Amino acid sequence: MHFSENSRVWVYQGDRELTDNEALQIKVLLDNFTTGWTAHNNQLKAKAEIRYNRFLILIVDEGQAGASGCSIDKSVHFMQQIEAQFGINLFDRFNLAYRKGNEVLSAPRAQFEELLKQGNINTDTIVFNNLVQNLTELENKWEVPFKDSWHIQLFGNLVLSS
Repeated sequence: MHFSENSRVWVYQGDRELTDNEALQIKVLLDNFTTGWTAHNNQLKAKAEIRYNRFLILIVDEGQAGASGCSIDKSVHFMQQIEAQFGINLFDRFNLAYRKGNEVLSAPRAQFEELLKQGNINTDTIVFNNLVQNLTELENKWEVPFKDSWHIQLFGNLVLSS
């Protein structure tokens, strides 16, 4: 099934890496959810992905039907159920993900700041911009160097002064 490059995306980042078994279980739940996901009784053209066993991504091609406030609320409640069932936090926007070699790690804001001060994260470190809005941004602006991300606005003084 083809999805438009303008399809809306929502990225939920776990505060820890999922085990392969958890990822398989969650993928089944995500597929079941997206198959039955509706907006005002209209079936949404939707799919879900799990990337790096850490990111749960919902995608809706609004060419068929647009995601409404109620349908978005349904997805949030669904993600809250996933959180409870698997003991993960998907809603902490200040749990920041970054790459260290081939590994994807995350750190709470205070720890992320410490890593910056220590030089363990620098302007070239790949960070994840979970604020992307559509498939094009997901493919081109999700994994970016720190210096090209929104992170630089929040933490730039820590790397630029060192």
